[in-house]
Amino acid sequence: MTDTTQVPEPGGSSEGKPRRGGKRAKRGPLGRLGLFYRQIVAELRKVVWPTRHQLSTYTTVVIVFVAIMIGLVTVIDYGFTQAIKYVFG
Repeated sequence: MTDTTQVPEPGGSSEGKPRRGGKRAKRGPLGRLGLFYRQIVAELRKVVWPTRHQLSTYTTVVIVFVAIMIGLVTVIDYGFTQAIKYVFG
């Protein structure tokens, strides 16, 4: 037994007609640039910007984390250096 159900193409019609044109095909280079700019502005309006307190908290957390990682890498590097000096003399 074979399955004869057909799954429609996503974003297209089930007749199989190729999509022609669209909004991008009707715009010139300056129209596309304007559309791009409007889309950027629309996306930036959706952004939830942090408050000053949140921003200072996040910045402090990042700086502390980076300082800890620098210390960890420094200790590991020093350990490897001493091990190499011990092995190769």
